[in-house]
Amino acid sequence: MAKLSVCAECFFTNLPFEKRIEKIAAIGYKAVEFWHPEGTFDGKGVDFSQAKDAKSLKKAAKDNGITINDFAFSAWDGSIGGNATNDKDLAKYLEQTKKMLDFANAIGCKNGIILSGMTQKNMSKEKMIANLTKAYTKAVKLAEKANVTLLLEPLNSLVDHAGYFIDGMAEAVKIVRKINSPNLKLLYDVYHMQIMQGNIIDFISKNIDIIGHFHSAGVPGRAELFDTEVNYPAIIRKLDELGYKGCFGLEYFPKLDHTKSLKQTLKYLR
Repeated sequence: MAKLSVCAECFFTNLPFEKRIEKIAAIGYKAVEFWHPEGTFDGKGVDFSQAKDAKSLKKAAKDNGITINDFAFSAWDGSIGGNATNDKDLAKYLEQTKKMLDFANAIGCKNGIILSGMTQKNMSKEKMIANLTKAYTKAVKLAEKANVTLLLEPLNSLVDHAGYFIDGMAEAVKIVRKINSPNLKLLYDVYHMQIMQGNIIDFISKNIDIIGHFHSAGVPGRAELFDTEVNYPAIIRKLDELGYKGCFGLEYFPKLDHTKSLKQTLKYLR
């Protein structure tokens, strides 16, 4: 079975981040991921007074036998690192990418999530795609030197991320295949793409060669994976059949007690 990675932003939100890693490891998980080094989600929003420390983060992972699989290099709405859709933000975007690559290397993380940012008013779709392609091409060159893989994540624009530009897989696939680097892959978020277009297993089967990571949550509601409209065990079985060796990320907001939720999810997916 694909290794499961827990988004530690979503769990044990009353605890410091290093303690969250300890709790997740004790339940039986071997990998974690997070959103932003600049802050930590406290159950209500990202608290920027709780910036993550690379040294203590790396130590917590090592002490608990945990791999840090990935984290977000910028914010979905451009509030951190700018919008890759906007050529005026290119310098800011690349500077943020350099900082995040340094952070990734400092904590021993080999993957970074990249986002498109927002649809730009009075700018054509073609211009925004050209801007994205230029920004990602330059970012990938930096990532190749740092030995980090960038993961391009489409998000849903119907429920959670209104105005987000890359809200489906078609354009993301075109960009990844055009740049054609082993250091640029897709992040397929089952929750987001079930909302936007469905056809999950067929898409995965046809594009597994360029998928580097997965995210998951129950649909609807973005809570536990079980008892929702998505058959997650069937998706896991297909990944096994396809020989997928990466992580399958749990990025949901639990309704149950957090320990109980993670234990039941582990049992459900196995």
